[in-house]
Amino acid sequence: MPERLDRILAGNRVEEVGRRGKFLFLRWRRGSLLIHLGMSGSLRVVPDRAPPERHDHLDLLLPRRLRLRFRDPRRFGLVRLAGPKPLAEPPLADLGPEPLAEGFDGVVLRRAFRGRRAPVKVLLLDGRVVAGIGNIYACEALHRAGVRPDRPAGSLAERRCVRLAGAIREVLARAIEAGGTTLRDFRTAGGEAGWFRRELSVYGREGEPCPSCGRRVRNDRLAGRSTFWCSRCQT
Repeated sequence: MPERLDRILAGNRVEEVGRRGKFLFLRWRRGSLLIHLGMSGSLRVVPDRAPPERHDHLDLLLPRRLRLRFRDPRRFGLVRLAGPKPLAEPPLADLGPEPLAEGFDGVVLRRAFRGRRAPVKVLLLDGRVVAGIGNIYACEALHRAGVRPDRPAGSLAERRCVRLAGAIREVLARAIEAGGTTLRDFRTAGGEAGWFRRELSVYGREGEPCPSCGRRVRNDRLAGRSTFWCSRCQT
């Protein structure tokens, strides 16, 4: 947590609330605050008198006796001060295209993958290649697109990149509609669980039948991350 945060923020008027990749930012005239929710963090508006609970780490005092409260049970989150143009400085300036933004398509992916020998899933998790794709959604999108997670990214033809880009957009859009994916601690800003877990095809289903072909779902490690996939459907 930045030192003297209370002195820096006191009296400032937030002029913009935004998101880039997995980062949220609050911008005022002379600076901004970057917030990364990690795997289990959340921001909630609570009454001024609401007592902090065990995993509450930061309160921003708001008008009308309200607080913006940052909760992070697993402590993977981040709060960081930045300048008045957060999108123009690291880490936000280093992020790749937004997968749900207009213009994200297979051509964009093919250009990012060209000449790369790293596994395609590893590159999908690299925010410098595509911003904001987490492990769950990378596994699900690759399964939907029929792409092996360990396949060298540069070996994907443009038509397969088109299919993968579409699968990424579909999975993310549906997950947003369902409120995200709660496997352990994640909750929405309103405190509800994310119900996309009910629609997961491969993630967390090691040994279960693939919903598309019936072969058992595998779980391998790629760059230290659990990677669930079907060896028949994904080539």
